[in-house]
Amino acid sequence: MEKFTREITVAPDDPQTACDLLAGKTGLSKGKIKDAMTKGAVWLKKRKGKLQRLRRATALVLPGNQLVIHYDAVLLALVPPQASLISDQGHYSVWEKPAGLMAQGTQYGDHCSLLRQAELFFKPQRQVFLVHRLDREASGLMLIAHSREAASQLSGLFQQNLIGKRYQVLVLGNILSRQGNTIDLPLDGKTALTEYEALSYDPATNTSRVTVRIKTGRLHQIRRHFDLIGHPVMGDPRYGTGNKNKDGLQLKADQLRFICPFAKREMIFP
Repeated sequence: MEKFTREITVAPDDPQTACDLLAGKTGLSKGKIKDAMTKGAVWLKKRKGKLQRLRRATALVLPGNQLVIHYDAVLLALVPPQASLISDQGHYSVWEKPAGLMAQGTQYGDHCSLLRQAELFFKPQRQVFLVHRLDREASGLMLIAHSREAASQLSGLFQQNLIGKRYQVLVLGNILSRQGNTIDLPLDGKTALTEYEALSYDPATNTSRVTVRIKTGRLHQIRRHFDLIGHPVMGDPRYGTGNKNKDGLQLKADQLRFICPFAKREMIFP
């Protein structure tokens, strides 16, 4: 399957529409170009402007404009799982992100992202802004802001660790025998603190169910911390040994809790 990046500076004698120009320069059919544009794989940079996704196939391009296509046939062929709207609070909304859905897109496209699904759901009434992340392999609750003010307010709460995030996690082995309920091993040279409560152990599957809260936001913190103490998260494709399964990553963000900067009261989702 094809994967490539092509940068094209529009010349005076080039076709005027983005679709025609890209089809001629890449050899792809117009149908494939239109599909790539709809799914966010084509970018336009006007003179003295920033690169922005270009989705409209009939959009006119001018000499000096720059078109960039990041084409990945495998990614574009994916049919993403659908997120569910849990609560619409006006300034922001709460979504249940399924495993396999990205938080936001990449330069190769955004049709497999929560942010794009939320954008299409609210379009054209409201904008969407990402204020935090959740691993693609994980499932659970995420906030989407609907104004720059809301994005700034909510991002600030996350940065100050004022939004409580709870996770339900299934790990390998009997963690009930481990002393303590914190993991404070540094990650990437930075302090990292994970707190957990061991709920149960199933000897038949040699797995333990735990409730987890993190006090810092390091990359893959929960997954890396439990792997470092010898209890990797079940189904983790990246970390741990002996913990692979067919059910996917057993990590779900099941609660968000914070003082809403708009309602001025505590909100608990779900």
